[in-house]
Amino acid sequence: MRWRLNEVLGILLVALAVGQVQAAELGIARQKSAVFAGGCFWCMESEFESEKGVISTVAGYTGGKEVSPTYEQVSSGKTGHREAIEVVYDPDVINYARLLEIFWSNVDPLDAEGQFCDKGEQYKAGIYVANDAERAAAKLSADNMAKKLGKPVVTDIMTRGPFYTAEDYHQDFYKKSADKYWKYRAGCGRDKRLEELMK
Repeated sequence: MRWRLNEVLGILLVALAVGQVQAAELGIARQKSAVFAGGCFWCMESEFESEKGVISTVAGYTGGKEVSPTYEQVSSGKTGHREAIEVVYDPDVINYARLLEIFWSNVDPLDAEGQFCDKGEQYKAGIYVANDAERAAAKLSADNMAKKLGKPVVTDIMTRGPFYTAEDYHQDFYKKSADKYWKYRAGCGRDKRLEELMK
């Protein structure tokens, strides 16, 4: 009896759901996601996407009560949301601890007012954790960063909530509008401050 393609796919999906077939056997990467806020989401996207094991990043908003906020609403600083990114990754290639390392190397952990030239609630740095394991890893990494810098780290560690995808023109802005991106990044003093912190 000849099986139709959609019937075969249906059986495979059911098998995956009950754990009878490993995703790796089908050539499908396992996926997890993590959410970080580090000031301008354009700059955070570019830093994570180059890392092996990171499948994709999405610029968006999180932390506030407004449902499906717009950029204009978030940038007003009145929604409680922050510019953030959702990092989709393959845990067989890169682990959460490495994602935290990338995060810390791209933020100013000493700035409680925002990040670099961008100030306000919407630009504050933060790690949004989904479970106790992520919270423990985030706290440990924050303690290690405080020891390294010799000063208290003021970056927030918060429970992960709804993540709202930003408008399309914000996605991969560093690729779509490279000139504007690099002018903004230089003008904001991001790299200069990061170099100072890493000395």
